Amino acid sequence: MSWAGPEDLYLSTSLASYLDNSGAELGSGKLLILLRDGRKLLGVLRSFDQFANAVLEGACDRVIVGDLYCDIPLGLYVIRGENVVLIGELDAEKEELPPHMTEVSVAEIRRAQKAEREATDLKGTMRKRMEFLDFD
Repeated sequence: MSWAGPEDLYLSTSLASYLDNSGAELGSGKLLILLRDGRKLLGVLRSFDQFANAVLEGACDRVIVGDLYCDIPLGLYVIRGENVVLIGELDAEKEELPPHMTEVSVAEIRRAQKAEREATDLKGTMRKRMEFLDFD
């Protein structure tokens, strides 16, 4: 049986490198956290534990509908680890979004979400009505 060496310890705690290091370069980047319900949260990691519970400072919820997006500010945000699907670093050097994306207000993105939801519901009901045709 072999014991974990210092290099193994670093690999198991690599998320710690994103914690704030008093303004140092390493901990000042933003993270993107994808949740189980499909939400995308952006913010600066302030704390985490072995269950992937995390605290984000300056968090915002990025909502994307088609070519529209909106960053809804959340402030200090606690995320339960069981809801985390993916954690990734945002590269400050690169553009966050493609150039064709348009930033809109919270009210506009909510209207776009509602329209998209209604279109999806309509598509589902039309499919149910046409099941008897058996296109498969």
